[in-house]
Amino acid sequence: MDWYMVTLVGRDRPGIVARVTQALFEGGATLGEAAMMRLGGNFAVMMMVGTEGSRSDLEARLAAPAADLALHVHVDPIEGRLHEHLVPDVRIRVFGADRPGIVAQVTGALAEAGFDITDLESDVAGTAEAPVYVMTIEGQARSGIPPLEAALATVRGQGIEAELEPVETLVG
Repeated sequence: MDWYMVTLVGRDRPGIVARVTQALFEGGATLGEAAMMRLGGNFAVMMMVGTEGSRSDLEARLAAPAADLALHVHVDPIEGRLHEHLVPDVRIRVFGADRPGIVAQVTGALAEAGFDITDLESDVAGTAEAPVYVMTIEGQARSGIPPLEAALATVRGQGIEAELEPVETLVG
């Protein structure tokens, strides 16, 4: 079985997930991990798809629902590598006046402190006159918590609020 990362993006509307996954099922494809999210009135899908067919077969299978739903489709070959989840051990919440570079600034400081991001969600809150950028970031503190706290202290010194909390994972 060959694996592909399938990305679909388009204006949000009911039935996207149902139509796309039905087409994949009818084509004999297997779904692995998936992430689907509504962003600013658009819907984005990323999913690992396993198939015995070729990349062009997979693209052909998705062509009809993509055309009907006005979705842009992108398919890339990947290694399947299922069941290799990185379990986050830290959650960081960031709030700051919305300005260019805030994501790069925060994630750059965290990367230098040995933080491996597994999930990042962001939104713009506040008002049009006073927008506030909000991020929730989860990941693994590969170098421990103290370097992350030091990185966040630097970020806080630049007018960005940041909170760090350990994530407790139940096993079993």
